[in-house]
Amino acid sequence: MCDFVYLASPLTLSEVRSMLPAGLTADGLPQAEQQALLKLHYDAQDAMRILHGSCSCDMIRDRRPDPGADEVVHRQRYRQLGYDRTRMIRYLERHRRSAGDRRPRPPGYWGEAFNAFVVEHARNAGPTLFYRHFSHDGLQQDAGLATAMHSISVSDVRGPVSDWLPEQTPTMVG
Repeated sequence: MCDFVYLASPLTLSEVRSMLPAGLTADGLPQAEQQALLKLHYDAQDAMRILHGSCSCDMIRDRRPDPGADEVVHRQRYRQLGYDRTRMIRYLERHRRSAGDRRPRPPGYWGEAFNAFVVEHARNAGPTLFYRHFSHDGLQQDAGLATAMHSISVSDVRGPVSDWLPEQTPTMVG
């Protein structure tokens, strides 16, 4: 399991992709997941995941130089969820693939790049729904989508993404 950042936007997937900083990507969602997000934001036209590699972890927290130390949080969460060793290894491999062979970036780089995108997106598209979820299983089983909407202004989008985008809380930025 990894962190994933979802977005329900008044813009289309291709328009969002054109706005993303180099290194971040947007992936479309299966219909059921898309509908779950679109019903939370009536002006949204499309829903997607924003990724760096195969997950959104790098936008939430910096990776530690030691991959084992970096994965401690993931392992703890997998144990809490009762995952067996095979499933845990499969998800850790996906997280490792996200680290890939990239040029080193300064601490906070991907979070800052994402924050800049969020601010620019709000300027161009207006209020937008963001949602952070820790899972590889998609949104089908996620009770967090039923929680009350949290709204923040664009000026609140600064610092670590985890400070302004709480886990499993639909957050409207606008």
